[in-house]
Amino acid sequence: MKLLAVLFSLLLVGCGSKAVNLPSTLPNVDKNQMLVEQYYIGVDDVVSVNVWKNPDLSIVVPVRPDGKISVPLVGEVVAGGRAPDVVASEITSKLSRFIRDPQVSVILQQLNSHEFLSRIRVTGAVRLPVSMNFRQGMTVLDAVLEAGGLNEFAAGASAKLFRRTGNDVKAYQINLTDILSEGDMSTNYALQPGDILSIPERVF
Repeated sequence: MKLLAVLFSLLLVGCGSKAVNLPSTLPNVDKNQMLVEQYYIGVDDVVSVNVWKNPDLSIVVPVRPDGKISVPLVGEVVAGGRAPDVVASEITSKLSRFIRDPQVSVILQQLNSHEFLSRIRVTGAVRLPVSMNFRQGMTVLDAVLEAGGLNEFAAGASAKLFRRTGNDVKAYQINLTDILSEGDMSTNYALQPGDILSIPERVF
């Protein structure tokens, strides 16, 4: 439990002073969105920012250790840990104050990310609680198998995936019993950097 508390503290860094709710169930989870594979930019990745018909504003830059890039007119923009389309959307919004109807694309040129921005953590009733490198396409099942599988005390049907979303942390119910025993992959979600998978023990 102490380890899980420490991991949650790390996950909440940058969330500000607002109270964070961890709901036990999320009936309105968009499972299709959870299952979409998407790359998240990391530190030292090289990205190109292209502004249509504005070559002076188009740049190719590495992501700095603080996770930011500097964009002409816009200034600093957080890129680390975010999807390219999200970064492009923010740049578009900020550029609209200077030019009319900007069309911005952010393209990943080189993958050089440091692993500290790309960790998945599995804790609780597994054979080997582990912090592992995030890989494109990694799912809940991949993470559990890399952690050695469930131990004999695991309550697999009550597992949860904790994910930071904006200024909040959301908890998604995971039924590992169905995944491992029944082949039901409806909660075998695609993982994102920073996810924490927690498997509780059964109450005897």
